[in-house]
Amino acid sequence: MSIKSTLLKIIIKLTPDLLIIWGANIILKGIAELTEFNFNLEARKVYVQTRLYGEKETIEVYLEDFSVFNDGESYRFIIHQAKSDRPWLNNILSRITGKAWIIPAIPHLNAQLELLSEVLQAKTPALEKID
Repeated sequence: MSIKSTLLKIIIKLTPDLLIIWGANIILKGIAELTEFNFNLEARKVYVQTRLYGEKETIEVYLEDFSVFNDGESYRFIIHQAKSDRPWLNNILSRITGKAWIIPAIPHLNAQLELLSEVLQAKTPALEKID
């Protein structure tokens, strides 16, 4: 593991969830409001609670066991488990989980993708490719 990826993991651990919520709410203004956020890099788990603009109830989303990896040809992203408290969102998540999605190649971002794949290394060898 490189020094850059080690430093990035430390920065991710030390970033307060409230700072993430504050930044996301600035970006999502008029679309949604992030009410809760928890990211655990070691356990590879993300919990997000959001309220869509104009709605009263929140939506919860849980992502588990996700990674970015290089298969020799391209970088790919995979989420092994995802669930929500909404049936319609569970249907969408069931269609994207367990599949290795290609990250479009952007030559000037190769260094960043390499660093990201080092931080979020794949743990499972058997992956289904999506082209």
